[in-house]
Amino acid sequence: MKEVCLGTIGSGPIVHHILDNVKRVDGISLKAVYSRTVERARQLADQYDCTTVYTDLDRMLEDETVNTVYIASPNILHYEQAKKALLAGKHVWCEKPFTTRLDQAEELVRIAEENGLYLVETAPTTFLPNYKLLKMYLPKVGRVRLVMGSYSQYSSRYDNLKNGELPNIFNPEMGGGCLMDINFYNVLLCNALFGKPEKATYTANFFAPVGCDTSGIAVLSYPDFTAMCAGAKDTWGENLFQIQGEEGYIKIVDGSNGLSEITVGTSEETRAYSHQPETDRWYYEVEELTRLFLNDEKDAIDARHEIIRNTVATMCELRADAGIRFPGDPE
Repeated sequence: MKEVCLGTIGSGPIVHHILDNVKRVDGISLKAVYSRTVERARQLADQYDCTTVYTDLDRMLEDETVNTVYIASPNILHYEQAKKALLAGKHVWCEKPFTTRLDQAEELVRIAEENGLYLVETAPTTFLPNYKLLKMYLPKVGRVRLVMGSYSQYSSRYDNLKNGELPNIFNPEMGGGCLMDINFYNVLLCNALFGKPEKATYTANFFAPVGCDTSGIAVLSYPDFTAMCAGAKDTWGENLFQIQGEEGYIKIVDGSNGLSEITVGTSEETRAYSHQPETDRWYYEVEELTRLFLNDEKDAIDARHEIIRNTVATMCELRADAGIRFPGDPE
């Protein structure tokens, strides 16, 4: 691939994080913007010097100047839109959470692999340089016995929810809720580092009028240890992630979504490490994905599919345990 030529779906804050860094990275450019309304599409396109806008997704997928589609629509739409893009011969960057059902994730992966297309989930965590450090130093803690992650981010849209509105991020009909948004990062990091847990349970705090979880604690059970993952969109708190083993510990500053610094403590020494001078974590995601695409590193991209499957499966188990249902969920 000579250039990643991007067409976007969605216009929320996360899209701006991605497009801000598309402007900074060589080898990638924005070619088209899709939104349901021309006003919203034009507003986003003008901000990033893009001349082509669509209000018909099928027409954007026919655009030969676009070879990669970035999907940042409400969660419940990811599967349908990603499938359309893949069947149109486009590579896909799909925002987290990848899909709301495991069978959907498996189908998308199959379509991509069978057709030689690149399919990735765009959550910054596993693209960060400090994630590589974390994996490198993980053996120093010895046998892992306890993992604790806490990620809180009070949402302005929680205020809207309390005022009687129903933003997509809190709407079960759109696949919303804290687990699918904030706590996702804790669950993703556990699956990336340790694989799929044997058992997953979720105790949630619900906003009763709409049946949406606004905070909660997921417990992931592995053969040798337990991971506790707390997430909240209705509280303020310090974000952190800690892995404790028989020979030491690793503390992750800024938690599972930031990884701004890795502190490794053993009986011999305690040292802090970081290979992330850039504070904008989306820069590393866009840079690494662009590199992988331009170098046609399909094996490296396909290797990430196992993390996608495991994370989606774990999220489905957590939702089922808490009684959180989305449209299309199996009975």
